[in-house]
Amino acid sequence: MAHPSDLSSQLAVNVLDAHSLLAAFGVLGVGVVLFAETGLLIGFFLPGDSLLFTAGLLCTGASDRGVHLSLGPLLAAAAVGALAGSQCGYLLGRKAGGALLARSRSARLHEGAERAEELLERYGHAKAIMLARFVPVVRTVLNPMAGALGVPARTFTLWQVTGGLVWSLGLTLAGYALGSSIPNVDKYLLPLIALIVLVSLIPLAAEVLRSRKAAKEARG
Repeated sequence: MAHPSDLSSQLAVNVLDAHSLLAAFGVLGVGVVLFAETGLLIGFFLPGDSLLFTAGLLCTGASDRGVHLSLGPLLAAAAVGALAGSQCGYLLGRKAGGALLARSRSARLHEGAERAEELLERYGHAKAIMLARFVPVVRTVLNPMAGALGVPARTFTLWQVTGGLVWSLGLTLAGYALGSSIPNVDKYLLPLIALIVLVSLIPLAAEVLRSRKAAKEARG
């Protein structure tokens, strides 16, 4: 019989670690995490990018960490979670307006909201909704922001579905392709995940630099 302390250690899940989430919840966990990250403001800290990439890699059996997922169900769960989450966030934004964001005390969440609004103003609805998928935190807050700012439902749905499929299926298949082509890829998993996270931050960093440059030009 397992000791209570052993059971508690087995049940402990690090929600910030993609492998821990996948080991605990499998394919279902991918859908739930993506729904929470893209549809609920409380999920802004969840590791969507690294989760998708790691899950795809684990479908190849290349990892020696004891977790193996099936690609078909994984792709379905990723797509459903990402698309349903974004649509839910949009509907919440339409009904609650900015009240949801106003109640939050997270500085990171409010910064993400500012970036989301800047994206909508700078690039227009279609491009902003697509780009937001690839920027952590912004992909969480842009959906309710779009609802609160009155983005037409048809426009939002069309582009969130397009961006959501490219993001969720693209990252998953990238992990699968890499795991299928590189022997012992598990040895490089952490650096690869770090690279994915770094690349996902590039659009946000570029936007910050553009904003600062524009502010300097306006003052000058």
